[in-house]
Amino acid sequence: MKNDKTTKRLVRTAIIAALYATLTIALAPISYGSLQFRISEIMVLLAFFDPFYIVGLTLGCFISNILGPNGMLDVIFGTLATFISVISVSLTSVYIKNNKISLIIASLWPTIFNGLIIGFMLNHILKIPLLLSIGEVAIGEFVVVTILGIPVFKLINNKYKGLLVVKEI
Repeated sequence: MKNDKTTKRLVRTAIIAALYATLTIALAPISYGSLQFRISEIMVLLAFFDPFYIVGLTLGCFISNILGPNGMLDVIFGTLATFISVISVSLTSVYIKNNKISLIIASLWPTIFNGLIIGFMLNHILKIPLLLSIGEVAIGEFVVVTILGIPVFKLINNKYKGLLVVKEI
């Protein structure tokens, strides 16, 4: 019975990682670079509904960055930015109980952390002015996670109550 639960959790984590990586790589022209609209980043809001998703999202980002054009710095710092973001998204749902405002606040963490961390990294790799690099990454993240992601997750959560929460497997 314990092995069955572990296997189901591993499979779900692998599916989330694969979805994130596939979306990122399939949309590579807009997923990498200083002005990036990484559509897979919408998925970071899954951590708002259940911390279970943190590992799969982080792993998916790691795989995407290994296969991406920005090298080892992106593997390290891009993955770190996603990990910090999804932890923050998850903690927001725990500490801010007003769901209308907490999802909005949660959606801003990826904008802040990716803007700063990825912005610094791309400044170093691509030699783009620092403030421009931070701003471009932050804008892309804000558009994807806050402007697109919140309505998508509200729609899914309203239509399919409880779908986004991983119950005891």
